Amino acid sequence: MNTRAHTVRSSVAVSGTALLLAAAGLGLAPAASAAEPQPPVLAVDTAAPAEVGLAGLPVDFTTKVSNTGTTDTSSARLTYRIDGGAGLPPNAVGLEYRLDGTEWKKVPLTYAGGTFSGEMPETFPLAAGRDRTVRLRIGVPMGNGDGNGGTERLKLTTLVSYGASGAATDTDDDTIEVDGLGTALSGVPATATAGGPAVGFQATVANPTASGYENVTDTLITSKYASVQVLRSGTWETLTPVTSDAEADVYGFDVIGKDASLTAHSSTVVKVRVGYREDTPAGKTTLRSCVFVNQGSVPFRGTTFCGNEATLTVLAAGSAGGTPTPAPTAPATRTPSATPAPSASPSASTEAPSATSGTTSGTSGASSRLAETGSNGTSTIAAVAGAFVLAGAGALGFVALRRRRTRA
Repeated sequence: MNTRAHTVRSSVAVSGTALLLAAAGLGLAPAASAAEPQPPVLAVDTAAPAEVGLAGLPVDFTTKVSNTGTTDTSSARLTYRIDGGAGLPPNAVGLEYRLDGTEWKKVPLTYAGGTFSGEMPETFPLAAGRDRTVRLRIGVPMGNGDGNGGTERLKLTTLVSYGASGAATDTDDDTIEVDGLGTALSGVPATATAGGPAVGFQATVANPTASGYENVTDTLITSKYASVQVLRSGTWETLTPVTSDAEADVYGFDVIGKDASLTAHSSTVVKVRVGYREDTPAGKTTLRSCVFVNQGSVPFRGTTFCGNEATLTVLAAGSAGGTPTPAPTAPATRTPSATPAPSASPSASTEAPSATSGTTSGTSGASSRLAETGSNGTSTIAAVAGAFVLAGAGALGFVALRRRRTRA
């Protein structure tokens, strides 16, 4: 009995100790859990620009990072992915940031499979319950005109993370439309007489984008028999033809520029008149306006936007052609390229199909679709130049972007 009673009392004592320890353990568990630090909770919101200009200057935007958690972070990090599709060359896109001060710094970008990606080199601390806005700017400089390509839009993805691991805690997706310059001729007469008076019309370059443009040159591509004047400061100035050894049959006249600037959502217009030498062959001839961005020292290079051609008939010298009458104005289109564009226009040309489709009127802007890139563009030149093919122009790399959207 005593042995049994002792055993029972020992068992009860052990069980009671176990219960006390368990209770003590339960009491300690919440305290231990409360001591564990909670990770920061970072959210990101990028206010991307609605549009940028192909080969234009960068456009500002912001990224806001918020710490919605209860723990501070000493190193918030921002990473960007920019998908422009296969039509862009590896040096087409630029991204810069400004964290403190006034200096813009580059975000190093790598390129693979049509996507640019890079992390902002600087991190920044962010206390719990606080937010910080980073200023950035994005552009599509097209390598300053040294590569073929184009795109209709960019998909911008922003990722935020903290610490050394870099695992994203939040992402934000935006779409940025990409457009370009427009150029057009208006009021081109239907006829001109060889050796007769010059005929007048207007040349327009329009920038429908949010990007400013620098190093813009609008060139009138026409016949080697033509002489061209522009009205500047109330005086008609005779232009010197622009030629290139690489494109011996291309005759151009820089009617706007060389190396002019255009602000965002602006346009510029110049009055032009063209005369034809007495020995100009009778027949149809064409005029076309092409605007070059970052042309450099070599003519007909850089990112190129061409408008529709205008056709007029050159009458034989001494013929009674009467007063020239304006031909219907061709609607403006833009045919962007980053390599040489059109060929010169002789007389007696035949009309060729256009590689681009027109917009409703004038230089009204529109979106772009990649049609051809790189060395596949030789047939596009024939379509762009029409009669220029008869001038014996060489094969030129070219990119055609079809304009589909009309701006108000």
